[in-house]
Amino acid sequence: MNYLVGLPAFLGYFILSIVLLLTYAVVYTRITRHDEMLLIRTNVPAAAVAFTGSMLGFALPLASAVAHSVSLIDCLLWGLIALVVQTGAYFGVRYCLPDLSTRIENGQMATGCLLAGASLAVGVLNAACMTY
Repeated sequence: MNYLVGLPAFLGYFILSIVLLLTYAVVYTRITRHDEMLLIRTNVPAAAVAFTGSMLGFALPLASAVAHSVSLIDCLLWGLIALVVQTGAYFGVRYCLPDLSTRIENGQMATGCLLAGASLAVGVLNAACMTY
């Protein structure tokens, strides 16, 4: 019955990851000037693309943190670092495009794609940096 010996560790890391992902989603939706969920509910693709890219951009370094951490506390700390870095990506794009939220609210896909792409790029770099 050694098949399930790793189950407790799996559950711990998985639950922690889901909690961190939900925490990131709450933080992200609070720092943006637009209401992602309302825009997504009213079928604004630019908001869905930007939000999805941001979530994936956070999930990448979070996955790296899970893979390389030595404990749940270590994973939590690196997950929080990933959260800070990923919110910084949003503020970086908003600095370059001060009317970012207005553009997304107006459904400008180019803006949604730019934010998603920047979020993913930062997430990939963040994940790679966590391997050392």
